Amino acid sequence: MGKQQIDLNGKTILVTGSPGFIGANLVLRLLRELRSGTVVSFDNMSDYYDVRLKEWRLRQIEAAAADSPVRHVFVKGSIGDKAAVDALFAAYRFDVVVNLAAQAGVRYSIDHPDAYMESNIIGFYNLLEACRHNPVAHLVYASSSSVYGGNKKVPFSTEDPVDHPVSLYAATKKSDELLAHAYSKLYEIPATGLRFFTVYGPAGRPDMFYFSATDTLSQGGTIRIFNYGNCKRDFTYIDDIVEGVYRVMQGAPQKATGEDGLPIPPCAVYNIGGGQPENLLDFVRTLQEALVRAGVLPADYDFEGHRTLVGMQPGDVPVTYADTAALERDYGFTPRIGIREGLRSFAEWYKEYNNK
Repeated sequence: MGKQQIDLNGKTILVTGSPGFIGANLVLRLLRELRSGTVVSFDNMSDYYDVRLKEWRLRQIEAAAADSPVRHVFVKGSIGDKAAVDALFAAYRFDVVVNLAAQAGVRYSIDHPDAYMESNIIGFYNLLEACRHNPVAHLVYASSSSVYGGNKKVPFSTEDPVDHPVSLYAATKKSDELLAHAYSKLYEIPATGLRFFTVYGPAGRPDMFYFSATDTLSQGGTIRIFNYGNCKRDFTYIDDIVEGVYRVMQGAPQKATGEDGLPIPPCAVYNIGGGQPENLLDFVRTLQEALVRAGVLPADYDFEGHRTLVGMQPGDVPVTYADTAALERDYGFTPRIGIREGLRSFAEWYKEYNNK
């Protein structure tokens, strides 16, 4: 499918889920790159993890906005609140919408299903309805590698069937893709879904393994390594994720008419992953080296005495591995930042953040 090129300069752009991890970094990129326009951050500042980190990210955004020709506005609200979403679209008339707001976390979904239905299903529906009644040039939304479930075939391709989710979180993300396809078909909303693979980096989500493990180790605790270390993850550094999203925003699926005279849905789905699965034990070893190098942990830290191997957790999968050929073909981009460089950046940020 061809792409309709979009010049983001001068546009009004909505980023939901900012100042979340990916959202904040995307907004910072837009403030740095664009010469004009308005970026609206929309987030409910939920306490799923420490709100102080979101407040820190928001301060980074506000500082960047002070030196940017781009106007930035932060609006506090939930995408699960239809009236708030409708009011937001009526006030700003967005050209491009990037939905990064979601209730994240695989294991959390097992005990807290309501949060996932409200944000990931109802919230996304509210955004689709808003885009229907206030046409946009491009809707970009976050999906997840979790939709692949226990697929044995690797690397994971967007052509693979994804009909057997192993967590509620994965089911909600697959539902978002189906909803986007239906709305794209019925109302010709150009929509692109992005399946993110294990995103990590400075100021990331504290519930992610690399971050929570660092917290635990720095406090003298013992980390648990699941599936006895026999897991592989396609870790993707935050700058690579943002580069992918930034490029995709500028190329919307083209509208077209089929032989039946009806619209061909202008929608697409892509993987954004590092393309190099890392064994979990190797990842932990690299993290440990980075933490010692940054001074988060002493050089003589007893790592073997502070880790234990445990079985697989419900909702988890043994391997994730992204096939990113389509992303490279259509947008000329493949993630390139390896875990050694990425974890060093995280460790240096962690040291500075906790010594502030």
